[in-house]
Amino acid sequence: KMAGSSAPWIGSAYLFLQSTCKTIVLPSLYESSQKKPSVFKALKLALADSTGSMNGVDMLKVHCSHPHLIVQLKFCKQENCRRFLQSYREGALQKSLQNHLQLSLAMTTVPLEMELKAGNEHLDKMLKDEDRCLECIYREKPDRLRDEEITELEECLKSLIVHHSFNNNMAVKDCPSLNSPSLPYPSRGSSLSPQVTFIFQGQEFANRTLTPDDHQKFAKLVSKKWKQVGRSLQKTCRALRDPVIDNLALEYDREGLYEQAYQLLLRFIQSEGKKATIARLIAALEENGLISLAEELLGLHSNEDCS
Repeated sequence: KMAGSSAPWIGSAYLFLQSTCKTIVLPSLYESSQKKPSVFKALKLALADSTGSMNGVDMLKVHCSHPHLIVQLKFCKQENCRRFLQSYREGALQKSLQNHLQLSLAMTTVPLEMELKAGNEHLDKMLKDEDRCLECIYREKPDRLRDEEITELEECLKSLIVHHSFNNNMAVKDCPSLNSPSLPYPSRGSSLSPQVTFIFQGQEFANRTLTPDDHQKFAKLVSKKWKQVGRSLQKTCRALRDPVIDNLALEYDREGLYEQAYQLLLRFIQSEGKKATIARLIAALEENGLISLAEELLGLHSNEDCS
């Protein structure tokens, strides 16, 4: 049933992870822009330990499905998959991941429970039959390419490995572009990143990082159009991709429009860091016809209210 030597051996499986400690919620840690690099680093290193190679198994996507963190895995060689299964069966993968999470997150202990599935098959029930597990994984072909976010995290980790030893904690400040491929701007290596000035209504303005004052004015004046502005920002901000905006609307429904708009821009600022610039917000406001709010943020009129 296995592929012949001419065809590549490719299979897929899902690794379900859950902390048995109530105070450690893995999906929440992964959803945090500050903790995500640390969790990813621990996953990557533990998987590398299990196969004996940094490229032994590929992560295609990490799903946050409370209380589980679900990692979609792709294997390109049968021997790597076999090594992974042995490590998983013997508990070495679990121990390795616990150790790497403790180091990366600077915690005393991270107790874990793991499950392994391929399609509808629960592989934990058949771990002693390694060939059957391999067959189930081989039958499941990956249904997606690697998620863009994973590619960014991989690149970031590679650049850190060059500059630091594995034992150093991975800090977000080392990886400013982590959560967002900010498309309109030059790449990180460019001296013009992001652009220094931008044009609005024929005038040139300095492109600065958003301030707390901008944040409050936006929340106060954007009113019902905060969702539309969010969808414009979403095009270049991964932290605002679906279903984040709808979730914010539900979560802060009782607090009203100000809080919903405030939380939207807070997500943008937290994920983009220095790339959360006034130019990007003004472009989103222009796109949705909120010219007077754009003028207000740029100080073009002082007392007029915005619709």
